[in-house]
Amino acid sequence: MTEKPKTDKLFNFAPDSYLERTARPVYGIVFLLPFIIFYEVGTLLINTDLLNRSQVRVVAFVWLQNALEYLGFGSKFAWAAPPLAAMLILAAWQLASRKSWRFNKHDFGPMICECILLAVPLIVLSLFLNSPRPVENYHLQSQTAPALLNPEAPIAILAVADDEHDSAVQTTKTSVLANIITGIGAGIYEELVFRLVLICALMIVFQDFLRFEQRTSIILSVLISAALFSAHHHIVFVDGQLAVNAPFNWTEFLFRTIAGVYFAALFAIRGFAITAGTHALYDTIAVIINAAFFGP
Repeated sequence: MTEKPKTDKLFNFAPDSYLERTARPVYGIVFLLPFIIFYEVGTLLINTDLLNRSQVRVVAFVWLQNALEYLGFGSKFAWAAPPLAAMLILAAWQLASRKSWRFNKHDFGPMICECILLAVPLIVLSLFLNSPRPVENYHLQSQTAPALLNPEAPIAILAVADDEHDSAVQTTKTSVLANIITGIGAGIYEELVFRLVLICALMIVFQDFLRFEQRTSIILSVLISAALFSAHHHIVFVDGQLAVNAPFNWTEFLFRTIAGVYFAALFAIRGFAITAGTHALYDTIAVIINAAFFGP
């Protein structure tokens, strides 16, 4: 008797239903491809230095770049390789699942709506945990105190003096666009690293090597991945060095840990496409709400 794969999804839906189809790995390829293109093109074309700053880069993307460079790929190819690696991982997962490769284009609209609805609990939790912080009137400088907490890297909020307002308005608009681009990339690459890769790897360690029970393995894998997901927003490891990304704050750490557990639950129930889409759209909504209601 063939043993059921230990990293298989926890819920089985009716065959070829919306819930079953959209949880397939192939939907992660097709549904997320526009997000990946938006991130790649936006990163290359936006005329600002913001995307070159470590605090607004998608660290998980840089990790994939560094890993590919370590394997011998050139730096130019390594820039394009992470999206290709993401597609290949999802394609391999689709092959291993032995599920249908067919996809229904009419599912994409409902998937966007579902991702937005699934982002609402995080928005409510963020507003509940983090009250708005006043922005003082002093010279232009970067701050890392968004009113709406973001599971991605801290959003740069600009505090401006009155005589610098005109130039700062354009800078703020560019910053918002840069943060949206970064948030889209985070939704894909952080979910790829911390959910798809890390949770599966931890499950193999706990269940196959340490021989823990499946329930214990799942709990430990989810909690460890969520804690690491939260911690990497404060202390990052890039290019072989540790660096402080943002001052440690218990409220932000708790929120991102809860968000990590929430994304892990979505990953187990709804698959990679909906999880990454929810993460990307939450980041986008957080940027827009911060800019519209809590900006300088």
